[in-house]
Amino acid sequence: MTDLVSYVFADGVATLTMDDGKANAMGPGMQAALNAALDRAEADKALVVLTGRPGVFSGGFDLSVFKAGDPRVTFQMLTGGAQLAQRVLAYPHPVIASCSGHAVAMGLFLLQCADVRVGLKTGATFQANEVLIGMTLPHFALETLRHRVTTPHLPLVGTASAYAGDDAVRAGLLDEAVAPESLTAAVMLHAERLKKAHPASFTATKQRLNAPVLGAMPAAIDNDIADWKRLGAAQA
Repeated sequence: MTDLVSYVFADGVATLTMDDGKANAMGPGMQAALNAALDRAEADKALVVLTGRPGVFSGGFDLSVFKAGDPRVTFQMLTGGAQLAQRVLAYPHPVIASCSGHAVAMGLFLLQCADVRVGLKTGATFQANEVLIGMTLPHFALETLRHRVTTPHLPLVGTASAYAGDDAVRAGLLDEAVAPESLTAAVMLHAERLKKAHPASFTATKQRLNAPVLGAMPAAIDNDIADWKRLGAAQA
């Protein structure tokens, strides 16, 4: 579809591949490309496989936007990330995250919004690193983590502990960890299984499963917007 996100539709499955040639940073451009791809997938009534370039799913928000210091663009990026997470949670068909490598910060939060999360046993780190780089975890991000991370691990994940492989599965950050050469096959097994689900029943069940996090998201996003506006005013 764009230089940032490719779209391949076949046999009811839309594969959305993020690739900015680097860390798949979640800047405004990547967010716009993902939203356009999701628009197309929804029109195709497609099961979505969301993946990244080899070695990286997403490294999180675009740090160059923060460094540029334009409050308007920073605000756009942060609110856009929150709304993208909300959109994936509400997408009416299955979403499988084929986590092709590292998932950090916003990349990790988006990963938690997929219905099925398959990642790598080796060569991938899963981390919410905000407190290490002078940021506070956004309210919306905490809601995505609460949605999937097991209770004993939530404080560790929220305070920047790094996970990998089977430890990420035990923490609830992944549903399955496989060898890199087995990732595509493992994802396709889940896709074939989910294609057999009755569409209306799947959608209704997904809505019920995600109701707590979707119900909490609007207030979380409002709180984040208020925080980001105060921060922007303080920096002006």
